[in-house]
Amino acid sequence: MSRELKVISNNPPPAAGRPTGRKPDWLKIRIGDPTNQNHVFNLIEGLNLHTVCQEARCPNIFECWSDRTATFMLGGDICTRHCGFCAVGKGKPGELDADEPRHVAEAVRHLDLAYAVITSVNRDDLPDGGASHWAETIRAVRAANPECKIEVLIPDFNGDEAALDTVLDARPDVLNHNTETIARLYRRVRPDAKYQQTLTLLERAARRRDTERRGMLTKSGIMVGLGETFDEVVELMRDLRAVSCDIMTIGQYLQPHARRLPVERYVTPEEFARWREVGMTLGFHHVEASPLTRSSYHARQQVEGTAQAETPEAEAVVAG
Repeated sequence: MSRELKVISNNPPPAAGRPTGRKPDWLKIRIGDPTNQNHVFNLIEGLNLHTVCQEARCPNIFECWSDRTATFMLGGDICTRHCGFCAVGKGKPGELDADEPRHVAEAVRHLDLAYAVITSVNRDDLPDGGASHWAETIRAVRAANPECKIEVLIPDFNGDEAALDTVLDARPDVLNHNTETIARLYRRVRPDAKYQQTLTLLERAARRRDTERRGMLTKSGIMVGLGETFDEVVELMRDLRAVSCDIMTIGQYLQPHARRLPVERYVTPEEFARWREVGMTLGFHHVEASPLTRSSYHARQQVEGTAQAETPEAEAVVAG
């Protein structure tokens, strides 16, 4: 019997001095076509795969799954990190599934994807942080889907440059690693990570890309509404541009459940638009900034927009 996709609520509980009651109208979610949603759900379940759409309780799951797209999550559904914002389970992960790379490749083929986004839990329990499993998956997806573009949203591998090189050797089209928040909030939001380590990873990826003269793009994203100021986000944008980051995403943080960090404020669409303007001025090829933006939301369109922006005609539009 086919199982139905369950509706997940992202409404944060009330907290003193913080937003209460209904979320603003601009955070309303489009439900979309349940037929396609359940097709994706059954495919994912049948291949014993995990998606960040489900595990992270993404608000865009209905829209993306209606379009028959999903972000695959490697390494199981238990993370070794303890980030204050994330809905993914924490603890001791199980063994890696040796069939997972092949299953992801099959899912991409069945969904007939032109653009695939792959992420993972942190696997600090593994010597290489799971980098070899990442590389095997990228190669499997490409072998079964030679025309498909592949974006990888990777962990920091605890700063292990050899692990990063293992992933880069598999030649993804987009290398994404999220900054998540501003430097001042790292200890509270990402207690097991380091702000400078994230920047160093992106810098290494961009440097190797430039050395090898290949077309890979680098990308990073953050959440807002956790207590940052407008100017602190701009400073973070400058840091990302300093390490040649090409694409940036900015979206509203939504508390997944009561044991995660509360929402400090709901950022208006106008403020997101201002950040986008600043980012384009700073030299990003593309900035995706809106309340419901997530790292893999409209990922293919982001890259296509980058390609268009590199033409003289598009540059004239941006400049105008």
